[in-house]
Amino acid sequence: MPVQADLGWADCTAVERDPLLVSGALVFGGTRIPVATLFENLEDGVSLAEFVDLFPGVTVEQARLVLENASQSTAAVAV
Repeated sequence: MPVQADLGWADCTAVERDPLLVSGALVFGGTRIPVATLFENLEDGVSLAEFVDLFPGVTVEQARLVLENASQSTAAVAV
């Protein structure tokens, strides 16, 4: 699932975007880890707990907020 700016990411406190970090990709706040990495890993069968172990600096709370935001945003788009 590609992470898109038009899905309401500005309201998600777990992420940030800086044109000087990771080519301006949406990243987990306080890290250089792209949010897209979460979705790629989940698609590959990695659990949420495994993801936060693999990517130090990302918290379970941040990952859950990203998933909630994605779920709410895609539900709003589907309506």
